[in-house]
Amino acid sequence: MNKVRDSVIPSSGQKPLVDSFKRPISYLRLSVTDRCDLRCSYCMPERMQFLPRKEVLSLEELYCLSLGFIARGVTKIRLTGGEPLVRRDIADLFRALGRHIGAGLEELTLTTNATQLAGHADALAAAGVRRVNISLDTRDRALFAELSRRDALPQVLEGIAAAKAAGLKVKLNTVALKGINEEEIPDLIGWAHGQGFDLTLIEVMPLGEIEEDRVDHYLPLSKVRGDLEQRWSLTPLPDNTGGPARYFRVGETGGRLGMITPLTKNFCSGCNRIRVTATGQLYPCLGGGERVDLRAALRSDEPERELERALEEAMAIKPQRHHFRIDRRGEMPAQPRHMSVTGG
Repeated sequence: MNKVRDSVIPSSGQKPLVDSFKRPISYLRLSVTDRCDLRCSYCMPERMQFLPRKEVLSLEELYCLSLGFIARGVTKIRLTGGEPLVRRDIADLFRALGRHIGAGLEELTLTTNATQLAGHADALAAAGVRRVNISLDTRDRALFAELSRRDALPQVLEGIAAAKAAGLKVKLNTVALKGINEEEIPDLIGWAHGQGFDLTLIEVMPLGEIEEDRVDHYLPLSKVRGDLEQRWSLTPLPDNTGGPARYFRVGETGGRLGMITPLTKNFCSGCNRIRVTATGQLYPCLGGGERVDLRAALRSDEPERELERALEEAMAIKPQRHHFRIDRRGEMPAQPRHMSVTGG
């Protein structure tokens, strides 16, 4: 594939993105692929049908789109998937975007399952990435294989070690699952903090149909917090990394613990994020069906003008909040699309 080329940056002086609720949008989560080399049971079915490659934006289009967002005040870009590191030549996109750090872009990060990270960690650091979010729901190899339907824990741990060795700040993301990894959560936190990593717990999100019923494994983080406070002292922190997590200092480990609670405690009032799928569909809200087609704008005869129009439309339709819920067996997910399609 051709290397990502520099293109003309959209004209400067464009007004920042602000939605109809006066929330400035400064954070883009950009999916580069819906494909993943794991099949986590709470995320997707075993026989997941991925998008035809021809529907996915090229690296050049992803780059140009990113420049359009930077011109409108986006200062943080997180590349997501699927698993972003399975995309061929993805290092080219990181290098191209990394050249804009300090010139409108303040931070370039990614979310990864770390299966491919050992081979990319040094290149990511060289491109300007300073921290990575890594999904890790268990350190038990058998349970990992059962959850992800792939025996890949050794590769994941190797990737985590490589990120640390490359000087990348690591944050672990753990989906809290009742009856699955519930008992392991304290040990995961202790291990992460011992390695110098933050760890963030996440409530399972009702996105996309899967073989199981999510209500069976929904674990409210209010309960997890209560259980942890029987063991440790948790002190609320004012820290904000740009995402929806609330943070605590664990007195006994000295580490930082985050909690993302889309179900038990809505966090939408300060939302500064938008998501763009690998096919160029902009979703102003993870839990909403509202979307704008940026791929059509990019491929139009007047891409800069059409992109500006599309972004204004997105700001107008961004809802005030999502309405996630998991409280009835057999209830359909909030949105039919899977997280891997939307971008984590």
